[in-house]
Amino acid sequence: MSFSSAVKNELCRVDAQNDCCLLSELAAVIEISATVKSDGCGMASAVISTENAAFARRLFSIIKKLYKVYPGVTIRKSRQLKKHVSYTLVLTLPAASADFIEEPAKNRQKAALKHGCCRKAYLRGAFLAGGSVSDPEKTYHLEITCRSKASASELKHLMSRYNLNAKVIRRKGSFVVYIKEGEGIVDFLNIIGAHSALLELENVRILKEMRNNVNRIVNCETANLGKTVNASIRQIENISYIKDHVGFENLPESLREIARARLEHTDANLKELGDMLNPPLGKSGVNHRLRKLDEIAENARGREIHFSMKEKTDI
Repeated sequence: MSFSSAVKNELCRVDAQNDCCLLSELAAVIEISATVKSDGCGMASAVISTENAAFARRLFSIIKKLYKVYPGVTIRKSRQLKKHVSYTLVLTLPAASADFIEEPAKNRQKAALKHGCCRKAYLRGAFLAGGSVSDPEKTYHLEITCRSKASASELKHLMSRYNLNAKVIRRKGSFVVYIKEGEGIVDFLNIIGAHSALLELENVRILKEMRNNVNRIVNCETANLGKTVNASIRQIENISYIKDHVGFENLPESLREIARARLEHTDANLKELGDMLNPPLGKSGVNHRLRKLDEIAENARGREIHFSMKEKTDI
C-alpha cells in the first residue's frame, strides 16, 4: 500500500460526530471531484468516483446519515493488467435539498467556515476527494487536484488560515494546490486528523536529517583529511628538495628542527608536529615555519630554472 493510500484509509476512520462537520466534508468532496447533474424538475445528482473502498464506504455512511437516503453504488473492475476496482456513488436529492449540489460553492462556504472543526473537515474531504502525498522516503510533496481555479483559490485561502504555505499551478486542464515543505505537510496531516501518518512522516524526516548530518560531517572530515594529506605531501617534497639542493646546514635552527620533524613523521598533523618541538610550538607557529620552507623551496626552484634558461641562451 502506498503512503497516500495509507493516509486516506486512516482519514476514513476519523469519527466526525457533528452533522456540520459531515456536511462540510461532503461539500468538499462534491466541489473537488463530483460531476453535478440536474434533471430540470428540481432533482439534482452528484456523481462521485473513487478507487478507494474505504472512502466509498465513508461517503455512503455520510450521505445516509445526513439525508436519510441510500446513494446508488456501482462497482467496476478494470480489464487492464492491474485490474483496478472503481466505485461510483450517485447522490440524488429532491428540490428541498438540491441547492446543496447545484450551488456547492455557496453552501460550502456556509458549512466550511462556520466552525474550526468544519474547516478541518472540509480540508479532510478535499484531500480524500482529490489529494495525494508522496512517499516521504523519496520526497516531500502533497497536492490536491481541483476542477476549477475558483475551487483551488478558495482551498489555498482556507489552508493559509492555518499558516500553510500552499501554492497553485495548472496541470492538464486542472488546478493543483500543493505543499512542498515537509513541515507544512506534517501540519496539514495534523489538521485533517491523520496522526499515525504524521508520526510515520516525522520518523522519516528525523532519520533523513540524521543521515544528512552524518553525510555532511563525513564529507567535511574527508575534505579536511584530503587537504591535510595534500599539504603533507607538498611539504615533504619541498623539504626533500631543500635537503638535496640547499642543505639543512644553510637553514636557521628553527626551520631545520621542523623540517626534520616533518620528514620523520609524515602522517602527523600540525598540533602533533608542534608538540614534538623543544620548546613545543602552537599550530600557527608550525604552519608559519612550514610556509617559510615552502617559500625557500620555490625560490630555489626558481633560481634553478633561471640558471638553466641562461645556460641554454649562452649555448
